[in-house]
Amino acid sequence: MAYDCCVLPPAGVAGSAAGLMTSPIPPKGQSSGTPANPAAADDGDALHFCSTCAFSDACMSQGYDKTALSELHVLVDHVGPFHAGDYIFRAGERFDAIAAVRAGMVKTFIDDSQGSEQVLGFSLPGEVIGLNAIHGARYPCSAVALDTVHLCRISFPRMSQLATRMPGLQAKLFSLLSAEIGKAALLAANHRTEERMAAFLVDMSERYARRGFSAVRFNLTMARAEIANYLRMAPETASRVLRRLSDDGVIAVSQREILLLQPERLAAMAAAGNNESDPTSAQGPER
Repeated sequence: MAYDCCVLPPAGVAGSAAGLMTSPIPPKGQSSGTPANPAAADDGDALHFCSTCAFSDACMSQGYDKTALSELHVLVDHVGPFHAGDYIFRAGERFDAIAAVRAGMVKTFIDDSQGSEQVLGFSLPGEVIGLNAIHGARYPCSAVALDTVHLCRISFPRMSQLATRMPGLQAKLFSLLSAEIGKAALLAANHRTEERMAAFLVDMSERYARRGFSAVRFNLTMARAEIANYLRMAPETASRVLRRLSDDGVIAVSQREILLLQPERLAAMAAAGNNESDPTSAQGPER
C-alpha cells in the first residue's frame, strides 16, 4: 500500500487526516525500543515518488507528477513511528482511511470465537493495509506493528473521488483490491505443510524483489509461531519444515535471516501444491 507515499503533505497540513492510525497504541507492558527495519521507502524528490509507492506507476503513466498532483497534498499524512506491538487499528473501529507501509512490517489478524489469534497476513513497505474494510465501513481485523513502522495515511473517500478523474489511479486501486482477495489462495488450498511453507517463502521473495530488495536473502521479522499461525500449522511443524528445507540445501536459516540457495527448487515445490491436495486435509489444518 504505497500509494499514500505518492506525495508529501505540505507544511501546515500534517495531521489533516488526523484520526485513526495517528498515534501508536502500545499493549500493556510492551517495550517500544525496537530498531527500524531497513526495508523502508525513501521520500522521492520534487518530481519523483517514494521508491516503494504502489501508485507511482499509475500516476506517472498518466503524465502526473508531484507538481501536477497538488490535490493529493491535503489527503496524505505521514504517521508513526509505531513500535513493535503497537496497534495501528483494531477490529471494529470505523474505517475512513487506508495506509501505505513506508517502513517496517505490519501483521493483520483476527481473534476467533475462542479468543485465539488468527494471522491474516504480513505487509511490507509499499503494501496497503485496510483494503478489506471498504465493504463494511469498519475494520474487520486488527493491525499491529512487528517492528518500527512508518505509514502514509490517506482518506479513502476523498481518494475514491480523485480516482474517478484519474483512470490510472482507479485501475491501480482495483488491482490492489484484486490482489487482496488473491492472498487467500495460499491458505484456501489444501497443500501439504512443506508446500505451504515453500509458497510462503516464494511469495516473500517475490514481494521483496518487487520493491528493489534481494529476492534470495531477506529477514522474516515475524516470529516462527506467527508464520506457523498464518500457514495454519503447529509451531513445531513450521520449525521442522524449515529445518528439513535447510538440511536438503534448499534454504539456509540464520536466526531470522533466510537465504534461498535453490530458489527454482523452492518454486517448484510451491507450484506442486497447485496440482495436488493434502490427503489429510479432511481432518483440517495440521496443528
